Amino acid sequence: MHNTHVLIAYGSKHGATQGIAEKLGEALRSDGCDAVVMPADRVDDVSGYDAVILGGAVYAGRWHVEARRCARRHAGQLRHLPVWLFSSGPVDDSAERRDIAPVRGVARWMQRLGAREHITFGGALTAETPGRIAHSLVRHGKGGDFRNPERIHQWAHHIAAQLATSS
Repeated sequence: MHNTHVLIAYGSKHGATQGIAEKLGEALRSDGCDAVVMPADRVDDVSGYDAVILGGAVYAGRWHVEARRCARRHAGQLRHLPVWLFSSGPVDDSAERRDIAPVRGVARWMQRLGAREHITFGGALTAETPGRIAHSLVRHGKGGDFRNPERIHQWAHHIAAQLATSS
């Protein structure tokens, strides 16, 4: 059995989504997958992969532009691969309390690509997040890191298990 090659591509504005992608990669590697993590705008070719996980931050109800562009650029090939999508965004514990449905644009990509699943992870808004609005929110106690490493790892292990049974 060959090592399953998994691409984890992400669109991240301030690094929180990148952190999720890197945690997914760590967990998949611990399950024996060969996981490559890279920004969605750097993905030139998906043909060398057995599966793809594509994620993006959600701002104002829209998935990150680089995640959308990557999906569009590689849609022809992605339709023939096992694909999972994730979003990051809520800067509260709502992603822990309930499943958050994908925003409309991501739901459309799920259909177009025949994606197996979508999950929403909490985002992060901390003192390190650039931008005036972010700083103001953090100053007013509205920030925090709501990424749950355990939930991220569980989802990655779930994907690795699905890949193991299909290979």
